[in-house]
Amino acid sequence: MPVAKLENGSWPHPARLPLGCGWTGHCTAPGHEEAVPSQDVVQAFCNLGYANTCGWAPAERRWDAVRFAVASPAKSSREFDPISAERAPSRILRLTFVYEQNNRPAGRGELEFDSSTMTWLRLHEDARIQKMAECFLEAYLSKRS
Repeated sequence: MPVAKLENGSWPHPARLPLGCGWTGHCTAPGHEEAVPSQDVVQAFCNLGYANTCGWAPAERRWDAVRFAVASPAKSSREFDPISAERAPSRILRLTFVYEQNNRPAGRGELEFDSSTMTWLRLHEDARIQKMAECFLEAYLSKRS
C-alpha cells in the first residue's frame, strides 16, 4: 500500500514506474499486513509489480500488477455538453487501469476524478487499488503543473 513518495530510489527511470514515481508504504499481503518492507524490497518488488520472488507475496492472487493511465482529460459521461465542452478546458480526468496476471491482461476498469473540486467521481471498490490510483494521479498532476 503506497503511503509516501520515495525520493531517493535508485531506478534508472522513476517516471516510468507504474505509479509515476517510487513510493514507500506498508504491505497488504496476508500475514504481513501493515509490515513495512525494506527499501530494497520496495524497489525490487512493490513498485514494479510481478513480485513473484518476494517471500511475502501470496501464491494465489487475482493479479500480479496493476497499470494506470490517464485515458483522457475528457468530458464526464454524466455531464457532457457538446457546446460548452469545446470552449471550456476539461476538468474530468478519466483513469483507466488494467490488471495483469502472468504478463497478460486479466481485467480492466475506469475511474473518474474532477480536477476542479479535487474529488473522485468514480472510485474503485478495492481500497488498495483506489490508493494506487490516488498515488498515480498525484504523480501525474505534479508532472503537469
